[in-house]
Amino acid sequence: MRIRSLGKDQRGVGAVEFALIAPVLFMMIIGIAQMGILFLANAGLKHAVAEGARFAALHPRPSSADVRTRILQKKLSLKAERLGPVTITSGTANGSDFLDVTLTYSVPLNFVFVKVPPIELREQRRVFIYPAAA
Repeated sequence: MRIRSLGKDQRGVGAVEFALIAPVLFMMIIGIAQMGILFLANAGLKHAVAEGARFAALHPRPSSADVRTRILQKKLSLKAERLGPVTITSGTANGSDFLDVTLTYSVPLNFVFVKVPPIELREQRRVFIYPAAA
């Protein structure tokens, strides 16, 4: 008699359904937050490299250390210890001199129960410059 009455009892169904769905829901929320952190770091890296390229286009040309200092001043939310070295290369394309400013940034992601390696972001900006006076 009691076994038949258990099939009709609906108490606690909501708690069981929530217990089944909650881990998936929390992982989705954490994943969205980590993607936001990644996008924020990418935007900060793009801005910092753009500022460094703008500064590198000055005449007389600043050194790589000066460009790195400028990038650190304009880095927004980026942490200095995660920034890679600033690489400035020069060249000529179609008769115009240019500088390429390249920077990397390591973004550690924190999924609570899953360990993932940090993601390495890389940004490069090309700026065309006047040729150096002879």
